[in-house]
Amino acid sequence: MLVAFSITPSTSGEDGAVHDAVAAAVEVIRASGLPNHTDSMFTTIEGSWDECMAVIKSACDRVGEFAPRVSLVLKADIRPGYSGELTGKVERLEAALRDRG
Repeated sequence: MLVAFSITPSTSGEDGAVHDAVAAAVEVIRASGLPNHTDSMFTTIEGSWDECMAVIKSACDRVGEFAPRVSLVLKADIRPGYSGELTGKVERLEAALRDRG
């Protein structure tokens, strides 16, 4: 299972509060041991349903320490029996692009 998600604190506009909260969430995600990738919009993790949801909950709880309200956007690719898709999907895309050129 792949889950792409974004966690954002609602703050009253204090300088730096958003990136500090997001950094705290990313620390939780990286410490989980699940394969993960963070870019400018989302973090994607790979694992079982229970593993992924536990990490996302912990990351939301951590962001909640910075603000009274937390927003979560989540997209999941639920495909039992597959692993290594965090990089595998991108590798297949790059191969298809090379084949076209």
